[in-house]
Amino acid sequence: MNDQQLLRYGRHILLPHLEYEGQQRLLASRVMVIGLGGLGSPVALYLAASGVGELVLVDDDTVALSNLQRQILHQTNSVGELKTVSAAARLSDLNPEIKLQLIPERLNAARLRAQLAKTDVMVDCTDSFASRFLLNQLSQETKTPLVSAAAIRWEAHITVFDPREATAGCYRCLYNDEQADTEQRCAESGVLSPLLGVMGSLQAVETIKLLTASGQTLTGRMLVVDALTMQLREIRLSPDPACPVCQSSGKKL
Repeated sequence: MNDQQLLRYGRHILLPHLEYEGQQRLLASRVMVIGLGGLGSPVALYLAASGVGELVLVDDDTVALSNLQRQILHQTNSVGELKTVSAAARLSDLNPEIKLQLIPERLNAARLRAQLAKTDVMVDCTDSFASRFLLNQLSQETKTPLVSAAAIRWEAHITVFDPREATAGCYRCLYNDEQADTEQRCAESGVLSPLLGVMGSLQAVETIKLLTASGQTLTGRMLVVDALTMQLREIRLSPDPACPVCQSSGKKL
């Protein structure tokens, strides 16, 4: 690290369990953020500010006025722009040192798999079961840790699926195709803006912990937040022995 980097990342370098070596790992890492909306906004901002060396930003949508209530990565004058373009401008202003790869399209399984072959952590900031099922499948296939969160109305949850852990389950252990048919989105049900900021920030925390091997991640646990009563609870997650995704890879419980 040069003098400017030591100054920029000095508060990280002072942290026990992260320190100089951890910051070096961040600078050398590559993270893929899928979705640049309410969750992806704080994820991208904090990972860029923290010095993650390369961010791959994937989103095929454009900025709409209705997004600005919660998608803090974008601004009013960005309405109509591709979210990847809007995000790149903001992130480059925040930290011009990081490398950005913009993918303004919905990637199919083959192209996502190719990207994950050179990715350290994938962050799922999407809002549909179909996307989450696909990302989970590819996470398991490529052994890429997946940081997953979701929020709707006043409720949210976050967890980490790490296929490198022999006893860790996956997203498919929690949800099946029948549940996917009844999914709800914030466009129909609403969502509290700051709650997305909280959960996206926690996704950034878990990503940094994975990249730097710091602390204990949420692998095998789910943090559930009820913002209306401000209650937090932790649920232990166990692999489903009949899961067609993670158990098909030969994992032993």
